[in-house]
Amino acid sequence: MGWWRISADTLTGSRFVLSPLAETFASLRLLHAARAAHPGERAWLDAHLPAYRARLTADPVTALLVPSALGTVWIADFLTVTPRGDETFEEEVERVRGVPPATARAHLRVSLGGPLPTPLDRDDLGERAADLLTHVWEDAVRPYWSRRRRILQADVVARTARVGRGGWAAVLDALRPGTRWLGDSRLQVNAHELPPREISGAELLFVPVTPQRVGWVSWEGTRRYALVYPCAGALAGEAGREPVPAGLGALLGTARARVLMLLGSPMSTSHLVAVTGQGLGSVGRHLRVLLDAGLVERCGRAGRSVLYVRTAAGEVLAEAGRGGRAGRGRVTSRG
Repeated sequence: MGWWRISADTLTGSRFVLSPLAETFASLRLLHAARAAHPGERAWLDAHLPAYRARLTADPVTALLVPSALGTVWIADFLTVTPRGDETFEEEVERVRGVPPATARAHLRVSLGGPLPTPLDRDDLGERAADLLTHVWEDAVRPYWSRRRRILQADVVARTARVGRGGWAAVLDALRPGTRWLGDSRLQVNAHELPPREISGAELLFVPVTPQRVGWVSWEGTRRYALVYPCAGALAGEAGREPVPAGLGALLGTARARVLMLLGSPMSTSHLVAVTGQGLGSVGRHLRVLLDAGLVERCGRAGRSVLYVRTAAGEVLAEAGRGGRAGRGRVTSRG
């Protein structure tokens, strides 16, 4: 397994950041795999897969570059530039575009585990990758970015709060499959048999993305490391489809009980509207009743939006409604 040794100071100084490029690359992986994790992803694929495939059909070199760069167990590093925080997509993708040709070819040999196919032995690989990522951003990510950003910010708030309640070990164990705290200053980052890396003293970033079934690690020299993970509230796709327990629905009303069930992770009013299909006024009234009953509370902000989450009393009620079942749990390459 691959693991990093992390000092207490590095872990304490770590932070969560959002990255438009990481979100776009995760979306590219979803388009390439064309396998949805939930109905929200299925609808998104149905809307954007035809244009993506048409673009690759018109550009055979890029069509070969994509599976070569994604590899079988390792992603070509030049596609997963390490986020720095507070960068625009355009600023991030320029680092892909500017990768030296020899570096891009070397990274592809690693991801392929062998020599380059002749059509990829060329000097414009970084530019082609950046152009494709820009297409995915413009066509399939930017139209949703405002909403996705709110979802990602809510995930960050939830995990930050979890650090305060249960410590970093609880947060790291729940980031994604293959990631867990091993103790003795060791963080397992993937299941590959790789030499351990000493990252004490470096900057450590955690980067959520909305597509599920993805995740990777990246680093910039020895001074900045990032772990990208799928967020818990992915595209409002599956969360809103969990059936409301009959007893809880009878007690609170089905619509209000659905809001309570959704607030296991922080969500804004607009996010709840999108997930439930209820009107803004209805969601606002449900939140007011739940707030007054002490079942939910305000827990922070995502931009200008107030975030709400269940209180301890709300958790007890939700679990009782489920019949006492345990709470829901919420590839890898450098990848």
